[in-house]
Amino acid sequence: MAAKILVIIPAYNEEESIGKVVDDIPKDLVCEVVVVNNNSSDNTQQNAESAGATILDETQMGYGYACLKGISYAKEKNERPDIIVFLDGDYSDYPEEIRELVEPIIEDKADMVIGSRTLGNAAEGALLPQQIFGNWLAVNLIRLLYGIQFTDLGPFRAIKFDRLLELNMTDKTYGWTVEMQVKAAKEKFKCVEVPVSYRKRIGVSKITGTVGGSIKAGYKILWTIFKYL
Repeated sequence: MAAKILVIIPAYNEEESIGKVVDDIPKDLVCEVVVVNNNSSDNTQQNAESAGATILDETQMGYGYACLKGISYAKEKNERPDIIVFLDGDYSDYPEEIRELVEPIIEDKADMVIGSRTLGNAAEGALLPQQIFGNWLAVNLIRLLYGIQFTDLGPFRAIKFDRLLELNMTDKTYGWTVEMQVKAAKEKFKCVEVPVSYRKRIGVSKITGTVGGSIKAGYKILWTIFKYL
């Protein structure tokens, strides 16, 4: 029996990109695409719905809030998914690479798979200097403190749904991705990375696109890494 794969896409003011993201997801592989509209003031919701996505509304601002909303929806389904894929709504990732992302899980070689932009093909200028440095610092701290080697904190990732629930995710904002990786390391999950492609996002990042956003995200990521020691 084929694995039931549900995709969760947090989205805040991504009207120009969200339709492209949903359109490029392989529909023969994925059973449902859920876009969590995180208090957008543009046509994100309408464009995602037109592309065929299920729409959830989360008015509490924050990446983690949106992801948690999607997880709650998945928990309440009569037929729960086997695998959750997290994907950003800015079209920086290549949704068609979901096939490669979920393959290690389907083959029971991994509990969680991180799409690594570092190992893959990132277009020039797609990763900002603060992202490159922040990733380098964070993954090296995780290696030193938790004994597992990652190369990226990229948001494009897949995880077995039952294992995701075991992590009891709580972060509401910038620390979501690193919380998942740190907790997975502590629980001795089978974690692997696969190379993924990465391009310049459509629009300006709400986090790394501003100095304030970068500082807040950096602080939260470091705080989260040390929090679970």
